[in-house]
Amino acid sequence: MGKAVRRTLYLLAALTLAGVAAVCALTCSDRYGSGDAGRTEQTGDAAAPVRPGEGAGETAEEESENDPSVRPGGIAGETAEEESEGDPSGRPGDVPGETAAEESEGDPSVRPEEEDVPGEDTTILIAGDVLFGNLFQMNYDKNGITGVVGDALLAELQEADILLINNEFAFSDRGTPMEGKEFTFRCSPSYTAALDEMGVDVVSLANNHSLDYGREALSDTFAALDEAGIRYAGAGESEARAGEVQIFEKNGKRFGILAVSRVVPVVSWKVENQTPGIFSCYDDTRLLSLVEEAKERCDFLVVYPHWGVEYEAYPEEYQTAIAKRTLAAGADVVAGCHTHCLQGVEWLEEKPVFYSLGNFVFGKEIDQSAILKITVAADNEVHYELLPVCAENGVTGLAEEDRAAQILRYLDSISPGAKIGEDGTVTK
Repeated sequence: MGKAVRRTLYLLAALTLAGVAAVCALTCSDRYGSGDAGRTEQTGDAAAPVRPGEGAGETAEEESENDPSVRPGGIAGETAEEESEGDPSGRPGDVPGETAAEESEGDPSVRPEEEDVPGEDTTILIAGDVLFGNLFQMNYDKNGITGVVGDALLAELQEADILLINNEFAFSDRGTPMEGKEFTFRCSPSYTAALDEMGVDVVSLANNHSLDYGREALSDTFAALDEAGIRYAGAGESEARAGEVQIFEKNGKRFGILAVSRVVPVVSWKVENQTPGIFSCYDDTRLLSLVEEAKERCDFLVVYPHWGVEYEAYPEEYQTAIAKRTLAAGADVVAGCHTHCLQGVEWLEEKPVFYSLGNFVFGKEIDQSAILKITVAADNEVHYELLPVCAENGVTGLAEEDRAAQILRYLDSISPGAKIGEDGTVTK
């Protein structure tokens, strides 16, 4: 190679190195300098934070490096693992192809209703009556959610895809107690946090206490639950809203919840007479029509009635009649409450009726109660199980072995046409 050629190559190499150095210098200046060039100017408290891609010529990587509010994910070709590593604010699930299980793992803000993984089993838990009374508030204020629900039971509740309870009070600080009513219940709206911590997804307001403090208190209840992101069924500002089925999309299926009451203190509580009000079924014509309509929209439909006679272990004839018609209209299961005690299980129309699940969180002591666990498999096979529970000093938990066995034996003894196994499994 001649001297002239070598000299030319050396010159080209030097120019190339100089160019690279210049580019590096400019990049470092943009990244670690003032950052004003190409970034949207922000002035005053009302200015919106800069979002990825808004700065002219600025890459998503450059924007997010010094801005903790920017979520990763804007870098083409970056994997989900690389995006979220080292960034606790980055929620997985924004990456195409990421599963719902990956999205919710480690992120307590992801509610179960956001998950939809076709092919997976779906778990529905249905509990009975809930009252946030003075003892509940004292225990919760002192010890948080574990002051009212035991650890093992709390884990069961939080792991369920859908958790339904009967909300036996108003969330309100307003209103006056109903004149002449022996027991009237309400609780400050701030305690909706306890429902959220339990993992409650939907509550029934179709009961004989939702209007204890009047219509403004019931409207406050709607607002408090909406604010907490918890759905409600069985009551509403209109007749249509009170009878509205609450549908959850889970694992490729649609699950409906329809709540209704057969226990209403006065006729003015009925939503067809005055609003806001309660959806009732003294005449079950509308209930049956709504069940038929809901079943067309749902793969699995739960009807949750408030009915029966308090502290009576066996159902009234009207309970059996309504249950049979409801199942014939398309409901897949009927599970009730109100009696404050357990009632038995019966198979009607080839489907189960759980007449009353008793109390869930209610007062100081609960001798025996149960939570219904429904597992709907991907192939539509349904498994029913009863979880025995009891409460001491205002703390509800899973019953221990001997007590659990006693509760299950008792349920079996009062359940015509159904078998309650030693493991809580319910079969025809």
